[in-house]
Amino acid sequence: MAFIEYHTVDTRDLELIRPLWKQLNTHHHALAKTFRSQYERWTFDDRKAYFEKLGAAGSLRVDLASDPETRRCVGYCVSSLSPEKTGELESIFIEEGCCSRGIGSVLVTRALAWLDSGGSIRNRVSVADGNEMAWEFYRKFGFSPRMTILEQKMD
Repeated sequence: MAFIEYHTVDTRDLELIRPLWKQLNTHHHALAKTFRSQYERWTFDDRKAYFEKLGAAGSLRVDLASDPETRRCVGYCVSSLSPEKTGELESIFIEEGCCSRGIGSVLVTRALAWLDSGGSIRNRVSVADGNEMAWEFYRKFGFSPRMTILEQKMD
C-alpha cells in the first residue's frame, strides 16, 4: 500500500469508521490508567449518536484515508465546529500497520484547514488518560496542554 486517497464524507457515512473506532476504543482501553471500564461500556453507536448531535448543533466533518486498491479505510479524523466557533478534533485513528506514514498529519491538516475556513477562534483536542504519548504528535500542529481536567470515577 503505497498511495493513500483522502476524501470527506458526511454523517450518513459514519459507519465507514466503525471498525477503526473499535480499534481506537481497544487502544484506549489498553492504555487507560483509571477509566478503563468506560471503554468497556462505550459503543460505537453511542459515539455515532454523539457525532450526529454535534452535526445537528453546528458543523461536523469526517475525513477518511483509504487504500485505493482495496477501498479499505485505514484512517479517519472527525472534527467539529461549534456555533461559538470552537473547533475540536473529536476523534482520529490510523490503523497500526499504516502509522508513521504521515496519514495522521494529512488528516489533521485537512481538519484544521476546514476549521480555519469556518472561522474557528480556538481549536482543541482531548487526549485520553494513558495516551499522553499522543501529545508529541499534536504539538506539531501547535497544540499544547492548557489545563488538566480531573474527573471523579463513578463506577
